[in-house]
Amino acid sequence: MKEFDTRAAVEMLVRAANRVALEESALCELDSVCGDGDHGTAAKGALAAAAEAAKSSGGSLKDLFFNAGMAAMSHSNGSTSTLFGSFLMGIGDGVEDGVSSLEAKGISKAFKSGLESVKANTSASVGDKTLMDALIPAVEAMDGAAGVEDLFARAAEAAKRGAESTKDLVAKFGRAKNLGEKSKGVCDAGAVTISLLFEEFAGVAKE
Repeated sequence: MKEFDTRAAVEMLVRAANRVALEESALCELDSVCGDGDHGTAAKGALAAAAEAAKSSGGSLKDLFFNAGMAAMSHSNGSTSTLFGSFLMGIGDGVEDGVSSLEAKGISKAFKSGLESVKANTSASVGDKTLMDALIPAVEAMDGAAGVEDLFARAAEAAKRGAESTKDLVAKFGRAKNLGEKSKGVCDAGAVTISLLFEEFAGVAKE
């Protein structure tokens, strides 16, 4: 894939939503150790709403991501909807009006905008055992990519490493922070979800 266009964006969101739906039970099981046990269901609903909204959007990437993010945020699944919705809407904010496709540099800029939007909704960072442990390195890994396929491959690998790193971390946010050292030994569900998203994004970019 040489350019990231609206068709690719829709396909990525659809596949990501389908993948998270398949992993719903596993994600809920992870979340049950340190959280409410509903992350898989919340992420599934938010991403399904985002994918459906993306399908009916026009030819602008800005509009597509805005609509997808608004749909995710409106799904009302607490912090999961807020964070995923703000990420997608933030990506849209990083795209100029009327643009229907982006090369690697433009994608990196848009995803950085998405990350900044998430940061406006949480003070969590790398090392706090949250989705940020996967999202921050994924977006940072996009810098200097040779092309679209390389960009998403790098992001997917960084997200995977970030998600796996949460297994040995102590949670500092949400209900899990009350567990202290007991929160070690299991990956953060949100970080794993981010890893799944970028894995699907990379799969589409490779085609």
